[in-house]
Amino acid sequence: MDYETLSNCFTAVFEHYKTTETKVFVVHDLRNDFDDFIDFLKQNTDNREWHISYNGLAFDAQVTHYIIENYELWENLSAGEIAGIIYKYATKCIARSDAKEFHDYPQWKMCIGQIDLFKMHHWDNPAKRSSLKWIQYTMDWDNMLDMPIHHSASIETMDQIETILTYNINDVKSTKEIFSRSHELIKLRKDLTNTYGINLYSASEPRISKELFAYYMSEKLNIQKRDLKQMRTHRSIVKVKDIVLPYIKFVSTEFQTLLDRFNALEVNPEYLKGVFKYSVLYKGVKTDFGIGGVHGANKAGVYLSDDEYVIMSSDVTSFYPNLVIRNKWSPGHFPAAEFCDQYEWFFEERKKIPKSNPMNYVYKIILNSTFGLSNDKNSFFYDPELTMRITINGQLSLMLLYEMIMERIPDALPIMHNTDGLETRIPRKYVDQYMLICKEWEDLTNLQLEHDEYQKLVVGDVNNYIGLNNFKEVDLTAWREIKRKNPHYKFKIERDKFYFAPCKLKGRFDFFNLQLHKNKSKLVIKKALYNYFIHDIMPQDYLTQNNNILDYCIGGKSKGDWKQVARSIKDGRYHEEDLQKINRYYVSNTGIKIIKINKSDGRQIQLEAGQWMQTIFNKMKIEPKWENYNVNKAYYLDAIEQEIDNIMNVSSNQLTLF
Repeated sequence: MDYETLSNCFTAVFEHYKTTETKVFVVHDLRNDFDDFIDFLKQNTDNREWHISYNGLAFDAQVTHYIIENYELWENLSAGEIAGIIYKYATKCIARSDAKEFHDYPQWKMCIGQIDLFKMHHWDNPAKRSSLKWIQYTMDWDNMLDMPIHHSASIETMDQIETILTYNINDVKSTKEIFSRSHELIKLRKDLTNTYGINLYSASEPRISKELFAYYMSEKLNIQKRDLKQMRTHRSIVKVKDIVLPYIKFVSTEFQTLLDRFNALEVNPEYLKGVFKYSVLYKGVKTDFGIGGVHGANKAGVYLSDDEYVIMSSDVTSFYPNLVIRNKWSPGHFPAAEFCDQYEWFFEERKKIPKSNPMNYVYKIILNSTFGLSNDKNSFFYDPELTMRITINGQLSLMLLYEMIMERIPDALPIMHNTDGLETRIPRKYVDQYMLICKEWEDLTNLQLEHDEYQKLVVGDVNNYIGLNNFKEVDLTAWREIKRKNPHYKFKIERDKFYFAPCKLKGRFDFFNLQLHKNKSKLVIKKALYNYFIHDIMPQDYLTQNNNILDYCIGGKSKGDWKQVARSIKDGRYHEEDLQKINRYYVSNTGIKIIKINKSDGRQIQLEAGQWMQTIFNKMKIEPKWENYNVNKAYYLDAIEQEIDNIMNVSSNQLTLF
């Protein structure tokens, strides 16, 4: 469902979640469906029907329940007057959201059930924040239509109303598509709601974690949930030397100096941004440290295992949860024994449950979200000292393993280390020694490591890489299923035996595991790099093969005081046309230039600097011939070859296959 509220016009569109049955209501002096709309809302209430929306809890559902509560007072008003009242209330809802204030109708007061996909996917989180228009782009919606009429405009004609309804219906259908893609997430929330008696239909993963942990902890501590949820531990100062684990000791000057720097640190948790930054140059690799984590990588390049050397990968199993469990840490306001018993129970229960069981995923959410919530002032987990215990000891513990490997294995080459694991190229003859070092580290830290080997690591930097593991043999049935679920893996058949090699795609190389809020622009570049490094296909050949226009598309968005315009030259003069806030386009041989213009100071930025022209593709049109799209493949080839050059330090005319 979706509403549009304008100064003298209100529209409401609903489409059944299983069928194409559609209800359209208009409240305007030219068409007044208000009585029918009220009857429909009564039907929803009586039949216990639900509304499925995008950001509905903060807007559409507020408007719904305001209307239900007040419509009898409007009996003698005209349609235009009713629409005006609804418009004023809708404006108030938006202002409250912008100010992060509470709304009039919390979920428990609503007589119509709600599933808010925006909240459920946690797209209200600043790091993931996404409008419906952006999600339309990322899921390749056929019509990225923006509202063509400003909400303050006075609607005078039926043509204007039809324009609004076209936009309204498009939003409803795209919301329905998100819903269909969220089937498993909604089923999980339904099961949890029924099991625990807590309405979790619109709950994000962190909220699920908070609610279920509160459910169990209130029972364990015999504290009412409402009281539990008010608990916090606030700290004015944290002395790092008091929280560093006693086993953290280094032999190298570089890491001993790092430890000294940490031990000298006293921080106010209210002001953590930029409070600690330090870099260590060790074995020729720079590693960066902060309060929150560690990352380091050797120079960009392609690293290979061969007959003499092997790339070892070691990750700490459930690193942050196990640091808490093994060291008996807890937020300061909880008894450590009870908190850790409950936390460990989730960990152990998860191990008993197959990954195919949704509860395995629920326990994973609880275990992983708790760390982040310990630094969230709105959470009853809040204790910034616990956060720092985890992050500082986590990076120091990992560096302890890093140093042990590098000091004891001759010719060891560090490749990457980040948060919970590291990759190292070592002589094959020292693999047993490597495993003994890892076992020693496990005994020291009371943590566990998971090991793997890479055939190849293509490293841009620590957050952007392609990793190809060794081949593993499986039967035909398993091989087919793995291929169906993970087509980016590498597969082969030899002498009637079936093999697959897992392939990790991270950062700017990832085209397969993208969540809907992520930017999927220029997928053709990521796919070409993958095919070059994994399947030995030259970029030019891959571009010739790939005629999927959506892989060439780019998402351009503007916020705040910025707008986008299409600039072209006609009859020797510049022409400009205002565009939407979010646009889908591709680089073409001819077309327009998309310019971002600041409405306050007039600054201008080209979305694609230089000679490159663009074609707007907001409304998808499938051409019968590829040539009709007029794609400028030179642009994409140039970007692919530049990325390869950054990794391998070769120019385009030196490109060869592995």
